[in-house]
Amino acid sequence: MPKPSSIEILPQSVKEWLDTTLVENNFSGYQLLENELKERGYQISKSAIHRYGQNFEKRLAAVRLSTEQAKAIVDASPDDEGAVNDALMRLVQDKLFNVLIDLEVDPAKVNFGSLARAVAELGRASVTQKKWASEVKKKAEEAAATVVQAARKGGLSDDTVDEIKRRILGIAS
Repeated sequence: MPKPSSIEILPQSVKEWLDTTLVENNFSGYQLLENELKERGYQISKSAIHRYGQNFEKRLAAVRLSTEQAKAIVDASPDDEGAVNDALMRLVQDKLFNVLIDLEVDPAKVNFGSLARAVAELGRASVTQKKWASEVKKKAEEAAATVVQAARKGGLSDDTVDEIKRRILGIAS
């Protein structure tokens, strides 16, 4: 098993600071980061920070690409019966898998329990979203039926009643 990098064993707060600073500095200024870490009591070479920064930048780019692809899917497709969410979850799962492969993650370091929970959460989110969409559609149909009855009693034309109904149901689709 390879020895963990000096950055991986940093305290969580220091690692979070380093990650944030790398992003804010657009993955540059490694000498300054080495100096800052030294002032904080950590002896980590500029080269080690650079290697870590390159891997982190690649992972961040992969996440950004996945996010952009997911947004493009949502923008390009109307969501009928949660089809977009299904596509997004598959995309996220695919990207997560690829990130794990690209990082050459040591299986001993992967928390498969957390990974399995994340996948289960995605599944629950999908079910919840579909249930919510079904409830919204049912309520819209009930509202449309009530409005149609009131509109007909009020003497509106059939065309006007149909337009109102179409618009109400269009909101729920």
